Amino acid sequence: MKQAGSAARDLNNLRGEDCREALVRQLIEQTERGGEPLEIGESTAAVILDLEVDGVRCVLSRKPHAEPRAEGASLSPRELEIARMVAKGYPNKVIARVLEISSWTVSTHLRRIFAKLSVSSRAAMVARLMEMR
Repeated sequence: MKQAGSAARDLNNLRGEDCREALVRQLIEQTERGGEPLEIGESTAAVILDLEVDGVRCVLSRKPHAEPRAEGASLSPRELEIARMVAKGYPNKVIARVLEISSWTVSTHLRRIFAKLSVSSRAAMVARLMEMR
């Protein structure tokens, strides 16, 4: 981490005008050559900017959109339990009574499930879980 802190200090010491000019020049060059892919782990990202200023290399890239993970998308046992009850058609109040938690807690679990599965409704959640089976 010492190197990262040093690089950040170097960038902060650059004159704003010099940095902007270098960034604009590099962006124009990148656009003209079409942006080359950069290997990052197992995925390929499009390089938006690859710039060295005063010995500090800065790479700005765009990673491909990540698809939701399979195998339950890492849902906790409680989230799976709530998702199953939603699939059976139970409203939040009934789920809360059965599990002896508040309806607010059920809502919180549902928001987290929606985020993990990249969905925005109960029906889409159930459909996504069915796809994953």
